Amino acid sequence: MTEALDQYREKRDFAATPEPPDAVLEGRAGPLTFVVQKHDATRLHYDLRLEVGGVMKSWAVPRGPSSDPSVRRNAVMTEDHPIAYSAFEGVIPKGQYGAGEVIVWDAGTYAPEHERVFDFSSREEAEAAMEAAIEAGKISVQMRGRKLKGSWSLVKTSTDWLLLKHDDPLADAEADLTEQDRSVVSGLSLDDIRAGRLPRHRKAPSDYTPDALNGSQPAPFPESLTPMMAAVREPFSHPDWLFEPKLDGIRAVAHVSGGEARLYSRRGTDLTATYPGLVAALAAQPVAEAVFDGEICAFDERGIPSFELLQQRMNLAGELDVAAAEARVPVTYMAFDLLHLDGFDLTGAVLEERKEALARVLAPVGPISLVEHLQAEGREAYDGAVALGLEGVVAKRRGSRYLPGKRSDSWAKIKARRTAEFVVAGFTRGEGLREPTFGALLLAALDDDGALTYRGRAGGGFTDAMLADLRSRLDALATEASPFPETPPEVEGATFVRPEMVVEVEYTEVTSQGLLRAPVFKRLRPDKAPEDAVFVPTPPPPPHPPSI
Repeated sequence: MTEALDQYREKRDFAATPEPPDAVLEGRAGPLTFVVQKHDATRLHYDLRLEVGGVMKSWAVPRGPSSDPSVRRNAVMTEDHPIAYSAFEGVIPKGQYGAGEVIVWDAGTYAPEHERVFDFSSREEAEAAMEAAIEAGKISVQMRGRKLKGSWSLVKTSTDWLLLKHDDPLADAEADLTEQDRSVVSGLSLDDIRAGRLPRHRKAPSDYTPDALNGSQPAPFPESLTPMMAAVREPFSHPDWLFEPKLDGIRAVAHVSGGEARLYSRRGTDLTATYPGLVAALAAQPVAEAVFDGEICAFDERGIPSFELLQQRMNLAGELDVAAAEARVPVTYMAFDLLHLDGFDLTGAVLEERKEALARVLAPVGPISLVEHLQAEGREAYDGAVALGLEGVVAKRRGSRYLPGKRSDSWAKIKARRTAEFVVAGFTRGEGLREPTFGALLLAALDDDGALTYRGRAGGGFTDAMLADLRSRLDALATEASPFPETPPEVEGATFVRPEMVVEVEYTEVTSQGLLRAPVFKRLRPDKAPEDAVFVPTPPPPPHPPSI
């Protein structure tokens, strides 16, 4: 038997306990892992275990972790445990060492810190640093769990150790972490275990490391990544789908590497200089390298995303203008997907695993927030989102992969109002008060074959200022050439423009001829390219499986 686990083996009868047998694992990849197991033995306590040298170094924390930096919690170092123990939930039988109920209260990955610098990609260096820190009696780590996040320390005293939270942005003197009493793996509480409910599946912290995700691949850090796009559907419910709130903002992909961050729009435009506050907060995320997908949002006084407010932040270039806008209109990066992490491409991993990895990795502080799926079936989620004043929901198929740059029916936008983006193909002559500007915009979009197709004209929704501004933009794009492969008779007499301007339009329905009924101009969409304006009439929702 290995010396490191001699004490663990000697204290247990593996013919009588369901705890895993001893085994030191070597040659593991990915970041180091941690687990906190809530254990109701002789006394209730929390077992903090940190992976080092093929085993889990362990401390019993009687009162559990505290996120208050002024609180020091006593921690008693116990025997090393095998890494497989990290997945253990259940009951240790009476008469056995540590008899009682156990749940995985938290689990994730960690990295040792030195002057608040950490690296989740160098396992060999991290283990050497941890062994030296344990020997010195002062451990400082960055935690990436569901409950334990940010910077923590274990400090040796003359008798035991002390566990404390560093005073970082994730510290919270008001919160009581121990009020969160359920397993992060099974969702069970100790009361559930006592009542005879046992977990169906067991997962170790190593199951959430990027190398362990099914479909992940080692890959260099991507210089660019075009986001996946969603189809459009009517409201529906289906157990194979998750539903997230639809946020009215700007889609943005965040690249974080080596303590630096850059933001890119869906068209690949560099937004870094426009949102310096977001960039600084993203650069401080606890990752060696990562690519996040999300939405930049400005929230109104109700806490609802407002595109109108956000427009005040768009397309600013001057440093003074950007600084003034930062103070006047704060924005938030709402992260909903994780596409690359610490040397691994995650786009091939399934949706649920990407979301779980994101929830553990992301530090939701300052202007950075996590988008979680709604705990409701589809129609209920949609109705609730609309009642709150949101645009609707985004449905995402369970088990789906991320397809960069593709519009996939695995994601679906479900809006309270029917809106879509169209290319402006021209304009009609204005009459009366509209004579100096224009009458209506000719709307077009790409069909399934990539051909520009006429979809109708929008003559309402404009203010006088909009009319004047749009006319000057249209004059700069005017051309004698029709942008349509076959010019429809409905546009006879109109002035054509180069198909470069994208607008968002609201409409009531699509006619059998594929034209919009009652289209109304909503706003310019400078963040979207003409090739993004793909319009296919809404397909029916997927059928719900028959009830049994």
